[in-house]
Amino acid sequence: MTHPARHSGGGVPAALRELDDLRTRMDQLMHAAFAGGGWPTFGGAEPWAPLADIEDAEDAYLVELELPGMDKDQITVEVSEGELDVHGEVKQREHTGAVRRHTRRIGQFDYRTTLPPNADIEHISAELSNGVLTVRVPKTEKGTTQRIEITG
Repeated sequence: MTHPARHSGGGVPAALRELDDLRTRMDQLMHAAFAGGGWPTFGGAEPWAPLADIEDAEDAYLVELELPGMDKDQITVEVSEGELDVHGEVKQREHTGAVRRHTRRIGQFDYRTTLPPNADIEHISAELSNGVLTVRVPKTEKGTTQRIEITG
């Protein structure tokens, strides 16, 4: 499955960021068109990626994911090898009547994004409010140039 992966805006021209955003949107559209597009997913189905925004603020990167109706206990946020991974499962709720239309996503979800080199992975925090999960990734101090002595 293709997972949205966005890179930091530091030093990347706006045109390249726009192309990356376009690629992410196209991936989501293709996944929706060919992987069930909102219809119920059943066991063994491929995970889907929730809609997300990444903001490059002055002191942190903010990753906001749309997860309506989810409880914090149903969501896992992990960082490994420079990658942020948010995953969980949206369970089908019981219906008492006949379902005439079903367009909300259910099943396993997985969102991954590569973290920039200046991400402070030791101080990441996450908050779920009004169906939006906000993961705050603080920035470390800007990289400083260090001269390396040449021997020989």
